[in-house]
Amino acid sequence: MSGRFIKEKQDLTYLKWAHARSSSGTAGSFLKSESTLDGKKIYYKLSNFDSINGVVGHECINELIVDRLLTLLKVPHLEYDLINADIEVEGKLISTYLSASKDFKERGESKVALDDFYTANAFPGESHYDFCVRNGWKNYVDTMIAVDYIILNRDRHGANIEVLRNRRAHTMRIAPLFDHGLSLLYSCFSEEEVEKFDIMEDRRCQSFVGGFSCLKNLKLIEDKHRVFSGRLARDDRAYILGDLDVVLPKVYLDKIWDMIFERYKRYESL
Repeated sequence: MSGRFIKEKQDLTYLKWAHARSSSGTAGSFLKSESTLDGKKIYYKLSNFDSINGVVGHECINELIVDRLLTLLKVPHLEYDLINADIEVEGKLISTYLSASKDFKERGESKVALDDFYTANAFPGESHYDFCVRNGWKNYVDTMIAVDYIILNRDRHGANIEVLRNRRAHTMRIAPLFDHGLSLLYSCFSEEEVEKFDIMEDRRCQSFVGGFSCLKNLKLIEDKHRVFSGRLARDDRAYILGDLDVVLPKVYLDKIWDMIFERYKRYESL
């Protein structure tokens, strides 16, 4: 299940949705749900939602776009489906597009947010980045920082990075990259806002490993040209944005592609 867009309408009205406030201070809330399929948990989430206007954001579409981008760059990541579905929220039937992903925990593993793990295990005065390096996650955080620059991820807080532990087997690993909804043009709610959006602007981001600048965070990476084993080419637009013209206007898709490709080129030139 990677980068799939399920266009045929699915009846998911049986799902029960819970509110989770946006950690980045955006208006509205993000609804989440889960179910079990063939013994495996499936997690669902909606784009930005408010009780009056319904689903008003397009964060779930961003998840699919970034999934496809990371596949091309050969970056391990949580795989997302974009599903056309009917759901029921607060007694109202809503037709929307939502994200679905499988539980990335293996049997016997438990998860802990990186910020909590850092608090419990860091040396006095140890930086978040140095802590990750000491635990063997240098390649992971370097890749994460590079990805977050390219997609302008504004929400890589300490709970959006997870450590997976199996106490019985005495194993520990870091979870694949996940949760990229608050990136790209997520803050644009009109075509006018899209047209005015500066794709190269270094907007304030929330990054547990780095600081508030995706651009400045790149300075943490010693060798920027060894981060990605895959590459992005101009003709990859068809793969990354394929079929999405039915869920986003062309002006959005054009801007998103320009943003991804131009920021990728700048990263490669540093």
